[in-house]
Amino acid sequence: MKKTSAGLLIYRRHGDKLEVLLVHPGGPFWAKKDDGAWGIPKGEYEEGEDPQTAARKEFEEEIGQAPPPGDYVYLGEMKRSDGKQIKAWAAEGDLDVGEIKSNTFEMEWPPRSGKTAEFAEVDKADWVELSRAPAKMHKGQDVFLQRLAEHLGVQIEPPEPAQSSLF
Repeated sequence: MKKTSAGLLIYRRHGDKLEVLLVHPGGPFWAKKDDGAWGIPKGEYEEGEDPQTAARKEFEEEIGQAPPPGDYVYLGEMKRSDGKQIKAWAAEGDLDVGEIKSNTFEMEWPPRSGKTAEFAEVDKADWVELSRAPAKMHKGQDVFLQRLAEHLGVQIEPPEPAQSSLF
């Protein structure tokens, strides 16, 4: 049976910028990774379970806050290279990323130690400018950014190059 996940892509207008809410996975494998590690709050759901309801539940578990109220737009689905399907919805909203409280998971750590350690499923969340978000996200999930941009009638502008100095 194929694994399926559902998630929410929350966005806000911050001045003249459009920002999206991304989360960084917790646990030791992701601790020192940044670009390519972030994603939307999401989680697996069972066959017969309503995917949008599951996405809202997973958001609350990973963020520790209820998802913002409002109309959610279906952004479709994408298939990861491992075969997992991810469905996503988007809505405008705002929340304090300094107040997240994620659920946890246990795993053997350090490897082959026989000891179990507990880690937050999400160790941080942040608002990221839409133009910078594709570089931050797990490969493939950035398709949801493009679909959001199309829905809102905006372009994802490439980030401005970093200033470099010859001296």
